[in-house]
Amino acid sequence: MAHEVRAVVARKKGAPVSVETIVVPDPGPGEALVEVEACGVCHTDLHYREGGINDDFPFLLGHEAAGRVEAVGEGVTGVEPGDFVILNWRAVCGQCRACSRGRPWYCFATHNATQPMTLLDGTPLSPALGIGAFAEKTLVAAGQCTKVDPAAPAAAAGLLGCGVMAGFGAAVNTGAVGRGDSVAVIGCGGVGMAAVAGARLAGASKVIAVDIDRRKLDRAMAMGATHTVDGAKGDVVAAVRELTGGFGADVVVEAVGRPETYRQAFYARDLAGTVVLVGVPTPEMKVELPLLDVFGRGGSLKSSWYGDCLPSRDFPALIDLYLGGRFDLDAFVSETIGLGDVEEAFEKMHRGDVLRSVVVL
Repeated sequence: MAHEVRAVVARKKGAPVSVETIVVPDPGPGEALVEVEACGVCHTDLHYREGGINDDFPFLLGHEAAGRVEAVGEGVTGVEPGDFVILNWRAVCGQCRACSRGRPWYCFATHNATQPMTLLDGTPLSPALGIGAFAEKTLVAAGQCTKVDPAAPAAAAGLLGCGVMAGFGAAVNTGAVGRGDSVAVIGCGGVGMAAVAGARLAGASKVIAVDIDRRKLDRAMAMGATHTVDGAKGDVVAAVRELTGGFGADVVVEAVGRPETYRQAFYARDLAGTVVLVGVPTPEMKVELPLLDVFGRGGSLKSSWYGDCLPSRDFPALIDLYLGGRFDLDAFVSETIGLGDVEEAFEKMHRGDVLRSVVVL
């Protein structure tokens, strides 16, 4: 039988979101029905509402979520009803050329549920990142459900489903930050803050947080940054170099996604250092760098997809670190809200008032 539930829908580009009743089908083969307990408000959801991802309106927003499996379809063996899971938007296929080479975190054929969720009139919804979790229940591919320790509260655990994992993984997985490294993180929103925390946990000796908002820099210090640079008050590259003996950082994580901050990241790294782009640019953005500098400075210029994570490996590990008191996921939860508060949460996010507003159902 189909399920009628409340959910947050973006009907057209730039218009305020609305809470509506939608129809969620029972799971078919390879699918899981999940009762959502909490879902973070991420910039990506706002990008969907603004038409920055594609034009497949109406969208069912929300993707950074945790909840309980209510039912599974035929052939599902990895999870069962009652399991506490974090939803992930890269359900690896196990068969593509990346998976077959032993690099499943690069999977090129990730999958989603095949049955559509709809409005009451039958109009198909486009779920954000194949999840759509600003809803009391959602339908996903079973591989998008990662089972974790149920001792973790959903409001904190769900943040691993996108922003926190993206930032943590950009530092630890993509950037391969190790003991004694110097790290600079440009942009201290939720993703950048997770990169700060990840770098510190990985053993970096110096973690430099860069932003133009003093409040974010203060939060970064609480998350493990050793130094801060106010980008509104001076030359970021010069400041990072000064803090690293004149050389630049071993790893620079760019968590903004703009040409000007990417150039800062490029020149703020040490020779043979690594730049990791995890901030998401818009389609029209371009960056220009002297090719001789790209050659002459050596090192690596990388982009990080979802923190190059493997959910089945990384989500349980980070939850264990959280439950053991070594990784403070609670610090990312600025407030808990209801489904009807998502539009206001977008405004707070714009103003930099919150790291994460989390919808609790």
